[in-house]
Amino acid sequence: MASSGSTQIIDAEIETRRAAMATFAAANAAELRGALESMGSIDAVEIRKPETGLVMIRGRIGGDGAPFNVGEATVTRCAVRIASGETGFSYLLGRDQEKARLAALCDALWQSRDRRAQIETLLIAPVRERLAKARDEARAKTDATRVDFFTLVRGED
Repeated sequence: MASSGSTQIIDAEIETRRAAMATFAAANAAELRGALESMGSIDAVEIRKPETGLVMIRGRIGGDGAPFNVGEATVTRCAVRIASGETGFSYLLGRDQEKARLAALCDALWQSRDRRAQIETLLIAPVRERLAKARDEARAKTDATRVDFFTLVRGED
């Protein structure tokens, strides 16, 4: 039986990988390709070739109401294994099969203790910086159009 401390470590590792995978999904194919090309030759085998399909999107009114089907979305998935044994996965919205393969490869390399630092430096940090900058720019545009309403209360005699 695992102790509470080891469970917390495993949970932290899962959350860290989840955040890395979200960054791979948010990156564009050129960013993924550029990072992988700068890492040199990478020996990988496709376990599941990139394939595109549909998933049902579900929602809840108000976030806690009864679930309902919103509609379908196109998703592309892929799985690869690198020579050191790590297996990477990707599930991406859209039909970009090359991006799905590159993201799965990045996931596998991120899991490798020898390659994680390279992936963090060459891909994750720049993509997160780009996303933060885009978020800040969108926030600044929104703030520029903000209107503050206030009400003057008149005293009644």
